[in-house]
Amino acid sequence: MKNPFRQHSPSSSPTPSEPEKGLGTFGGVYTPSLLTILGVIMYLRFGWVVGNVGLFGSLIIVTLSTAITFLTSLSICAIATDRVVKAGGAYYMISRSLGIETGGAVGIPLYFAQAISVALYTIGFAESLTLAFEGLVQHQRLIAIVTTILVAILAIASAQIAIKAQYFIMAAIALSLICLIFGSPVDPNTHIELWGAKPQNSEPFWTVFAVFFPAVTGIMAGVNMSGDLRSPSRSIPIGTLAAVGTGYVVYMALPIILAMRADALTLIENPLIMQQISLWGPSVLLGVWGATLSSAIGSILGAPRVMQALARDGILPRWLKFLGTGSGPEDEPRIATVVTLGLVLVAVALGDLNLIAPVLSMFFLTTYLVLNVAAGIESFLRSPSFRPSFRVHWSLSLLGAVGCLGVMFLLNAVATIMAALIVSSVYIWLERRELQSAWGDVRQGVWMALVRTGINRLDYTADTKNWRPHILVFSGAPTRRWHLVEFAANLTHKRSLFTVASVIPTGSRDPAKQLEMEATIREYLEKRGVQGLARLISAPDPFIGAERLVEAYGIGPLVPNTILLGDSEQASHRGSYCQMIANLHQARRNVVILRDVEERGFGRRKRIDVWWGGLQANGGLMLILAYLLRTSLEWRSAEINLKLVVANNAAAQATRKNVENLTKQLRIGARSQVIEAKGRPFPEILRRSSQSADLVFLGMAKPMDDYTSYYERLQDLATGLPTTVFVLAEPDFAFSEVLQEGGV
Repeated sequence: MKNPFRQHSPSSSPTPSEPEKGLGTFGGVYTPSLLTILGVIMYLRFGWVVGNVGLFGSLIIVTLSTAITFLTSLSICAIATDRVVKAGGAYYMISRSLGIETGGAVGIPLYFAQAISVALYTIGFAESLTLAFEGLVQHQRLIAIVTTILVAILAIASAQIAIKAQYFIMAAIALSLICLIFGSPVDPNTHIELWGAKPQNSEPFWTVFAVFFPAVTGIMAGVNMSGDLRSPSRSIPIGTLAAVGTGYVVYMALPIILAMRADALTLIENPLIMQQISLWGPSVLLGVWGATLSSAIGSILGAPRVMQALARDGILPRWLKFLGTGSGPEDEPRIATVVTLGLVLVAVALGDLNLIAPVLSMFFLTTYLVLNVAAGIESFLRSPSFRPSFRVHWSLSLLGAVGCLGVMFLLNAVATIMAALIVSSVYIWLERRELQSAWGDVRQGVWMALVRTGINRLDYTADTKNWRPHILVFSGAPTRRWHLVEFAANLTHKRSLFTVASVIPTGSRDPAKQLEMEATIREYLEKRGVQGLARLISAPDPFIGAERLVEAYGIGPLVPNTILLGDSEQASHRGSYCQMIANLHQARRNVVILRDVEERGFGRRKRIDVWWGGLQANGGLMLILAYLLRTSLEWRSAEINLKLVVANNAAAQATRKNVENLTKQLRIGARSQVIEAKGRPFPEILRRSSQSADLVFLGMAKPMDDYTSYYERLQDLATGLPTTVFVLAEPDFAFSEVLQEGGV
């Protein structure tokens, strides 16, 4: 019986005779990686390395360098076996793990590193030619330029042709290494220099390390071909680790051979010392030429593919979108290759291997660092979506990241800081462009883990030392009552929770529409530069709905401690409004009511009057709110006036001294004003004293019987005043300690 769920389509089912497209492990990863590792540094600078730091120093440099690339290779293997790795290699991996901004911030320097690598190898090729044929010395730069152009033409023609050419180059390198093993010393009396003879002009250890390190960065050559591989998730781990292992064996053997064949001064002064001590000298020249050309080919194949991926993801500016165009059936980045060629020719004009190599070390180490961080975070979070077939413990990735960072500072602390500034600048630039990616990344998982850890560590008992107002503001639609949102944002300073809430009638919106409305509110807040959350709730009565939301909103100890309300606009609803205030107070929440005077708003934001009755309860909370408001950008020029009313002059003198001492002790920058009543009623004093203020704080009495009548009298009291804030502090919380301990 036929399976009804199986569909047969001639166009989608490959026939047995149809070959699989793409490169395999050996040709696509192992070969380019190994040939980039066994490259120009090995032939033209390894003798210089051994001569400067000796045999043991060379073995340490090789081991340390390979350890960093090995740990990074493990991280690469973990990421590559978790998801399909497409064109872009390391950039693709980072952007899909840590986000498009991080991917772009690292991908752009990575592209330049790959591109400049081409210059490194073609300059090395030209230098080896001039060393072999002295008559070409004057034409070294021209040889490098012509070689660069020919390599680019080969890459433009076809990646398949370039890869096939590398098989012949590998044979030449193998021949040169065999001839080197069976060679003879320059002087039969040469002995092994364990620590180095330390010639007069020998270089420091870390300077030598910086020159050598690019020799082991070949792991990127295979990774950058990810878009051309038949099976990236299989080929990248096998090919990369095999290439790193092979390179390590070769690099550990070569210092022993070199130390046995020549003295330190000869190794330093003769870049082609391998030719002199080899069984058949020309084989080394073939190896040098083959290694430099193959490495150049690997880099010229990789760099444009990174640029192509950057352009397609929208990382590059829109006017550079054409760089993402592919050509031919293999989607080869020919346009990006031409642009890369121009950049490489500029680098070739510098013409100094020792100048270029340390720069490449910084670029590659930055990329390795972020790759290790990406793999470490993914492994540490243990997200269900991260299921690599090649598992690596997060501590190994972390060790690789620490190693990269440590080596960067040891090599050049100033260059490390500059690299960090460049990467950070690109990240900020990309973040401000608000790029939208069609994939998720690990950042949500990181924040979730941090939030979970933080909530579990929070104490359910409020801490006066670290108290801040976590505000739930019932503003309705923010566009209608923006003054409430603005006031809450000025109090929170982006350092405490701030949620815009609204109650909508039951049945007016289905759940899906409600979620869309919340998203719309969040987008509106972001456009106005306000960091806040949004929450809607449906209820038959707006006051009951508000109480329900206050009761249910939050998680664990992290709940809103301050409820910000607008003034009651309709007298018919005032009873329910006051009952809600009483219930919120009973629920141990601070209640803050903003009575907006529409024609005045917040005025010039220069003066805040706090009518005060002492530090306890409302008085303490009003001072805290006034202080937080004054420390915001909008109110930074405001003056806080602490106003008290006393009966007569005798009371004024004693009170004035006490209040002045208190304000100095509290360090909130308030100016005390003790006012003598002289028989005048308080409403008259209030209006006359605060009529020119921009904001007035008044305390509210605790809920009592007939609270509606009290609130109406409070409204009458505030008539004629500027915008006024009524404050009712939660019961039994020591706001005085918050002020005295500097908790705000």
